[in-house]
Amino acid sequence: MKRFSELIEKRSEVLKGRFKITKSDDDRRLAFGWASVSIRADGEMIEDWQGDRIDPYELEEAAYEYVRLYGEGGEMHERGGVAVLIESVVFTKDKMAAMGIPVGTLPVGWWIGFKVMDSGVWEKVKNGTYSMFSIEGEAERIEIDEA
Repeated sequence: MKRFSELIEKRSEVLKGRFKITKSDDDRRLAFGWASVSIRADGEMIEDWQGDRIDPYELEEAAYEYVRLYGEGGEMHERGGVAVLIESVVFTKDKMAAMGIPVGTLPVGWWIGFKVMDSGVWEKVKNGTYSMFSIEGEAERIEIDEA
């Protein structure tokens, strides 16, 4: 079985660090950011490094299953138990409308926050070695006819 990192096809048109850690609290070892985004705030559907898109409904279902079954963060998909999920919300169009968030303000995506328990991993977050979140999972690839 291949590791997740072996499956990533790094393409030149992909913006590295797209889902950067956007907020952190050094004293409490908290890191927050987008785990995944389906649709940008401007309405553009996003393709990942493998050229795949994730439907907002499927992203929401995957996020709920992750929280229900796991709720922990790992280090580089190799070592688990280094962080604990403390915040998770999937911003959908319906949820944003219910909260009064104007269209075009936020992307349709999954926002997460972790408390990092491991001192070595937290140092890597602070010094920028780990500057973004990376989700790992399995999915069935379905070809979509663009026409």
